[in-house]
Amino acid sequence: MKLVRYGPAGQEKPGLVDKDGKVRDLSAHVKDIAGEAISPEGLKKLAAIDPASLPVVEVARYGACVSGTGKFICIGLNYSDHAAETGATVPPEPIIFMKATSAIVGPNDNVEIPRTSLKTDWEVELGVVIGKHAKYVSEDEALDHVAGYCLINDVSERAFQAERQGQWTKGKSSDTFGPIGPWLVTKDEIADPQKLKMWLEVNGHRYQNGSTETMVYGVKYLVSYLSQFMSLHPGDIISTGTPPGVGLGQKPNIFLKAGDVMTLGIEGLGEQRQDVVQG
Repeated sequence: MKLVRYGPAGQEKPGLVDKDGKVRDLSAHVKDIAGEAISPEGLKKLAAIDPASLPVVEVARYGACVSGTGKFICIGLNYSDHAAETGATVPPEPIIFMKATSAIVGPNDNVEIPRTSLKTDWEVELGVVIGKHAKYVSEDEALDHVAGYCLINDVSERAFQAERQGQWTKGKSSDTFGPIGPWLVTKDEIADPQKLKMWLEVNGHRYQNGSTETMVYGVKYLVSYLSQFMSLHPGDIISTGTPPGVGLGQKPNIFLKAGDVMTLGIEGLGEQRQDVVQG
């Protein structure tokens, strides 16, 4: 299934995308794409619904494809080719940092450049959405706790991240720095999350053109690894890292400015488009 949330910001309704690409309203069946609705049992109930029985709706805006996110966990330098372009070495264990949940916006909402920013950058990433509580799970069990996958743009302010001391979080958490969606694609539709093509363009120029095949630590490993340090709950999101082609990796560096347009996509997970505006 492809699950969506649509409508004005803060008033999103749940929906699903049928085989013809039409969005159908799920409001009569679930309150939101969150919590119990994305558990294994909840997804089974949704899958049993005949989409033709649901009202077709016109969508003016997609919201983030999942709600109730308690943790927005990111993995740094998780692509060998991206680590190389930034002059970093692949870490012996995953680099973990948090992105504030207040950064989350819809997939096509505007991205704001912070007022003092000079180095706002882009990162297309595979998102993993947790559907079942996970604590001390093995790699073999890991995918049992995953509801599905989504497209994320891990927008980053490089000076805040690396030149202002402390942890990366403040360079990752500005308002609008977490476009998510358009769809939460349930895991049964993705045969192998480690074989997905991904890309990102700015103003029509393709900067990122990679694949999850070059991910150092794969989805199963990351879910298991994270669960050794913290409980993962339904709605939590893991943003799994980016392939090469970020602005920081260009020679000379290229960073976002007001008026730019970002477009990005991952095979099977849809596309996003964001206008860049000054915050």
